[in-house]
Amino acid sequence: MSRSKERPARGGLHGWGGVAGMAAACAVTAAVTLLPLAHHGGGAAGPDVRGGGAVTADRARAEECTEPEASLPASSADGPSIEKIKERGKLIAGVDQNSFRWGYRNPAARELEGFDIDLVRAIAKDVLGDPDAVIFRAIPTNQRIAALENDRVDVVVRTMTINCKRLEQVSFSTAYFQAGQQVLAPKGSTITGYDASLKGKRVCSAEGSTAYEALEKKSFGALYKDDFEGTERDRDLLTVPNQLDCLVRLQLGEVDAVVTDNALAAGQAAQDPAVELKGKAPFTTEYYGVATKKGADDLVARVNKVLVDYRAGGEDSAWMTSYRKWLAAGLPGIAGPPAPKYRGD
Repeated sequence: MSRSKERPARGGLHGWGGVAGMAAACAVTAAVTLLPLAHHGGGAAGPDVRGGGAVTADRARAEECTEPEASLPASSADGPSIEKIKERGKLIAGVDQNSFRWGYRNPAARELEGFDIDLVRAIAKDVLGDPDAVIFRAIPTNQRIAALENDRVDVVVRTMTINCKRLEQVSFSTAYFQAGQQVLAPKGSTITGYDASLKGKRVCSAEGSTAYEALEKKSFGALYKDDFEGTERDRDLLTVPNQLDCLVRLQLGEVDAVVTDNALAAGQAAQDPAVELKGKAPFTTEYYGVATKKGADDLVARVNKVLVDYRAGGEDSAWMTSYRKWLAAGLPGIAGPPAPKYRGD
């Protein structure tokens, strides 16, 4: 079915300066997606130095996969991945720069800020002794795994859900945040949540996201796949490279709803008061982890050690401090981070 028919227009954008402002933000993203490394002394994250045993162990874990959030025990020991970061003198982190309150470019400060950015800086401080010893690479949702596989980054800290399918391609730390999928739609919409009210509606999600996987399993009759028989415009209408593109399409009236993590959707609702989360609660339970190249066990264990320290201290922990600063307004009532799970526990 073609979706090239006329689409209803919505009112002007809210939040960051309307359509023009959002378009400019997206243009900036495209321009700096791959930040240069030349003046930082060193190349990419380096060749794959894993042994066959690590690969086999990871593959076995992915195949069994009864508890994907279980990670390696925390350790401060160095290894080949840590040594490469120290030799370079910089941690290369794949992040978002368009997710409000998670990883976004503050136009006033002209630097990246947010909950995920705080965690990246904590990792850099532990490994290199300097929270600013970071090269940030802004990467689209659908390039997170490729960035690790191609050694463009050491870690991905970008609201990335830990699951069995991804464990076949990358390694994960313990969980640092609990989230879930939810529907975002205009306040006046007849859509009530992830239910039959989606039938016949145009629903946007990011390519390679758990939201798209959820729609594949159960769409309630929603239109969520791009129509390659339609116009060229239809090709990236419902399935987009970057999750923020869905919000722009929603604001332009080109789609009726977005399915994404409630944590991201809360930030988008804060940007645009004309949209809201639909449904009383998320319809999935998901956990964000720090992703590394598959088999980079020393780096995974070191990140897990950072997370032990990051969670420690209850209300005074670094985790709670960052949560109160960035997320509490849109996601109130969270008492603390998810408890870590380790293999063999």
